[in-house]
Amino acid sequence: MSEWPRKRDKGSPVTHILVVDDSATDRALAGGLLQRIEGFEVRYATGGLDALREIDTHPPDLVLTDLNMPDLDGLELLGAIQRKRPDLPVILMTGRGSEWTAVRALKTGAASYVPKDSLAMLLVETVQQVRIAARQSQAQVRLASCVQHQEIQFQLPNEPEVLASLVQYLQDALAGMGGCNQTERVRFGVAMQEALTNACFHGNLEISSSLKEGDMHRYYDLARERSQQSPYRDRRIEVLARMTGREVFVQIRDEGPGFDPHMIPNPTNLENLERPSGRGLLLMQTFMDEIHYNDLGNQVTMIKRCGENACPMEPSAKPATNTAPAVNAATPSA
Repeated sequence: MSEWPRKRDKGSPVTHILVVDDSATDRALAGGLLQRIEGFEVRYATGGLDALREIDTHPPDLVLTDLNMPDLDGLELLGAIQRKRPDLPVILMTGRGSEWTAVRALKTGAASYVPKDSLAMLLVETVQQVRIAARQSQAQVRLASCVQHQEIQFQLPNEPEVLASLVQYLQDALAGMGGCNQTERVRFGVAMQEALTNACFHGNLEISSSLKEGDMHRYYDLARERSQQSPYRDRRIEVLARMTGREVFVQIRDEGPGFDPHMIPNPTNLENLERPSGRGLLLMQTFMDEIHYNDLGNQVTMIKRCGENACPMEPSAKPATNTAPAVNAATPSA
């Protein structure tokens, strides 16, 4: 979930992050960005095999790894982690020329990815997004285990922390029903965060992601300003969720002006994979099984199937057509 950039509150649980890269320069860059955030503790590994030893001796909460490494590359490390610690989220750092490998890794089970060219802009936000998606309240999960079917509606303000709480609520309910494993729930949470971010920032607040690409500070400053101004502050995000142990149906509607769904760029084009908007599109398309827009473009319907019922969308496939193209969630960036 994109949030107004801030340090974490004192007293919040510490998040232990393992940064894996055979390049000392890249390790220092990624680790330095993360260590600026209160509540993040970083350890380092010089390659895939070293990372597996670190996971055994100092179990992390999240792994951030390069794709191209000599002894055990990022894909092989991802596979080893899934066998050893299937609940451990893995974020990939991608360089030029590794975009399609990143797509394969997302389909295999990675929680997200960050282009190395955009570490300064996207790394902290991505780690926070995956961290939020991976948290789980055990008490809520026990209660949710009693639920067989749930349908609930929300009317939400344009406040990132409230939206993040909704994602956590849905994940806990899904965990209790027992239909999706931890990896599937994290990926569902990441996709939901992308959808709600689009509804908030690009739908109700009408802020283009092109501004974020050019001036990230101005992007968030404008979001703060508009969240206090009419008509933006009066707009709400409506969410309808239906959940069983086998499937999640979510409908998200914002009160912005909408857009033409047929103008959404193909997220699998190489030039779009490195852009924040293209990255979000790819995460949505990879992690959800079905995504459909209404004709106005301010409402998206998403379906996530659990376990053996899942049928992931191929990132290379053409968008399906229902009420609108099947691609990203909520109003994408202008």
